[in-house]
Amino acid sequence: MYTSERIVITGVGLTSPNGNNLSEFRQALLNGRSGISPYEVRYFGKTVAGICNFPATKYQSRKDIRRGTRAGSIAVYCANEAIVDSGINWEQVDRSQVGVFIGITEHGNVETENEIYNIKQFDYDCKTWSHFHNPRTVANNPAGEVTLNLGVTGAHYCIGAACAAGNAGIIQGVQMLRLGEVDLALAGGVSESIHTFGIFAAFAAENALASHEQPEKASRPFDKKRNGIVVSEGGCIYILERLTDAKKRNAKIYAEIVGYAMNSDATDFVLPNPERQLECMQKAIKKAKLEPEQINIISTHATATTLGDQQEINALRSLLKNTKNTYINNTKSFIGHAMGSAGVLELAGNLPSFEDGVIHPTINCDELDPACEIQNLIIDKPRKIKNVEYILNNSFGMVGTNCVVIAAKYKQ
Repeated sequence: MYTSERIVITGVGLTSPNGNNLSEFRQALLNGRSGISPYEVRYFGKTVAGICNFPATKYQSRKDIRRGTRAGSIAVYCANEAIVDSGINWEQVDRSQVGVFIGITEHGNVETENEIYNIKQFDYDCKTWSHFHNPRTVANNPAGEVTLNLGVTGAHYCIGAACAAGNAGIIQGVQMLRLGEVDLALAGGVSESIHTFGIFAAFAAENALASHEQPEKASRPFDKKRNGIVVSEGGCIYILERLTDAKKRNAKIYAEIVGYAMNSDATDFVLPNPERQLECMQKAIKKAKLEPEQINIISTHATATTLGDQQEINALRSLLKNTKNTYINNTKSFIGHAMGSAGVLELAGNLPSFEDGVIHPTINCDELDPACEIQNLIIDKPRKIKNVEYILNNSFGMVGTNCVVIAAKYKQ
């Protein structure tokens, strides 16, 4: 039976190119510290990327790391960190009532490219093909690796929603809790994208891959001289609980999920549709029983592509009109595009604003594109405001998938 029970975030586990926990990540955003660095990938050569440097062996043996995947390691690290952060007594949790719902942009490309490279060294002898290939490349792998690591016997799967996947993971967790299918949800998104040369080659072929003589300035949403996407890896997983359960154990509550929506453009493989984006935001706001002027922070999806940034700003202009108290920022300017984990990392970076009232800025916007001008776009320096009660988090993806999540400051 579906209920309308309030769902809250009680734990955050993450790894990003500029921090391996929420405190580090938030400090980097407030200090204007980019996580983009030089990178070289097989066949494609030199480029820039957002690279995570988390202690994988903190929660996995070297054997498990070797037989598993990079996406799986990211997911395992983030899930364990979220559990620790939540303060929940894991040994007393009924793991048959825990669900693992992880958004992914794609999965299996890295492993397939590696296997083909290896088999080539042996004149394509199939006997050299890894017997781990199948479990490594199935779509549910990152979520499945979490269940193996944590002994979770409840439902697990990955949600493929391109670059809107992290938000979609949150939505799935909320819905499964309200359906009563699980009592605790590990929900979020992960990406291992930088470990495949194909994604760099494809974006380069589209003239959509960022470049800059200073790597830390390569990701520059809204800037007049922006020239494309910086590919990044990363992950963020939340502990989601029903408010009644969280209160029983006196849990720390980061935020409440009060609204969400998903829809489809149905117009193009890659070009966004601002009308559908607007509709998605409007649906999420309606579900949250709010008006647009009540939103304090809008975390933009903007990836630093010319049309993508403009289209999202067009949608936001239509949504906000003359609203004066809604502020707009962007996290990809710091960490690049973390694909399936983009939305959840971007939400995480803004969550502390509920406590301190500080909005982190967009960096690298040295000359604002006139087509991206909008009121209250925070550039270069953090902005302190009187109160933050609602954050709207945008995530849009290829083949026209849009996903919006609204988080609220927890109130009794």
